[in-house]
Amino acid sequence: MRDLTKGSITASLIIFSLPMIAGNMLQQLYNIVDTLIVGRVAGPDALAAVGSAYALMTFLTSIFLGLSMGSGVLFSIYKGQGNTYEIRSAVLHSFVLIMGITIIINVLVYIGLDWILRFLRTPDNVWSGMRQYILIIFAGLIATSIYNYLACMLRALGDSTTPLIFLGVSAFLNIALDIYFVKILSLGVAGAATATIIAQYVSAIGISIYVLLRCKEYLPTRSDFTYRKNVLSEIWNLSFMTCIQQSVMNFGILMVQGLVNSFGSIVMAAFAAGVKIDSFAYLPVQDFANAYSTFLAQNFGAGEKERMQRGTKNAFLLSIGFAAFVSLLVYIFAAPLMQIFIAPTELEVIRIGVLYLKTEGMWYVGIACLFLLYAYFRAIKRPGMSVVLTVISLGSRVLLAYVLSYFVGLVGIFVSIPIGWALADITGLLVMKKSGNICRK
Repeated sequence: MRDLTKGSITASLIIFSLPMIAGNMLQQLYNIVDTLIVGRVAGPDALAAVGSAYALMTFLTSIFLGLSMGSGVLFSIYKGQGNTYEIRSAVLHSFVLIMGITIIINVLVYIGLDWILRFLRTPDNVWSGMRQYILIIFAGLIATSIYNYLACMLRALGDSTTPLIFLGVSAFLNIALDIYFVKILSLGVAGAATATIIAQYVSAIGISIYVLLRCKEYLPTRSDFTYRKNVLSEIWNLSFMTCIQQSVMNFGILMVQGLVNSFGSIVMAAFAAGVKIDSFAYLPVQDFANAYSTFLAQNFGAGEKERMQRGTKNAFLLSIGFAAFVSLLVYIFAAPLMQIFIAPTELEVIRIGVLYLKTEGMWYVGIACLFLLYAYFRAIKRPGMSVVLTVISLGSRVLLAYVLSYFVGLVGIFVSIPIGWALADITGLLVMKKSGNICRK
């Protein structure tokens, strides 16, 4: 377990973030491999079904992911204080809370699936494939929840490497099963979904066994199995606001997905591929921000104000510089990147995807800054501010997407995204500057 309250700040941030970046890149492979193989083998309609279902899956999983991230902040603060007893109690209360909510979400999805598809304005030619994919993929929701909870716990306590190992095994298993189910057995979207949930259960079971065997000092013992209202209240305050922030963010994306769906399956396919490229392109700055949040939370718990200030300056310089470089690469190689997912003969899908990447992908600096602001306010126990920034970013994005698309079509949807980022960034930076003392408790 790494202690982030000591040692070189820049080196600590980079070394701690690298396994997280690699791990989430592998996690993106779950969806990217689905997209690539389905798009190439099963065609644009199947790609549209998988891509649109991915937006739904991301929104719903963001609920328990937000809860896990909020709990992780508390774990990091207790870690900085050296309070193992409070960590064990927080682990117990947060696990019961998150697993209960995960089960409720799973049941509600299956009950309301057809209503959800109508809400997303799913075209007739995509309906059956998307429905089939969701029915299968949500059987793995419990596994996804368990893995993400335990991964957040380990990272919060200073171990960002172990989650990478288990995720790596499951990612490569997912690739092999995708090829077998979709390409060889020709099972289409059902094969892609089955491959993914098998891989998810492998990662969940593997990390669970590791935590049970190697992290006993942080796991609740029989004497810890007592209800503590103050602990649950603190977990809920941090986790609920982080959950709201994650959910609002992904609900806004879901609303935009519904608007995109109204343009038909060709646009859906282009958007699905473009979003996958986006996710992979700015994933490193997202995970770097999560590492920065753990760094801040541990130092916040230890009262290391000056170290927090220096870490914040270094984090912003590193993240923004990287994002600007990636934007340049995406702009230059937009067409070849689209052709990774789409057959070269699908000229219209590629054209729309390139338009999306060249309109939105030039502004990854905006999302890099926003990720850091989310992490900053979460780590200093002000997760409500992250919700405000998300509402500004996504609210303006959704509003502008619907308004501008009426006048200028697809470009209006695409340009609304960086505008939303910019408005939230300006607000967050002004609040950060005004707050001054980032170690205030």
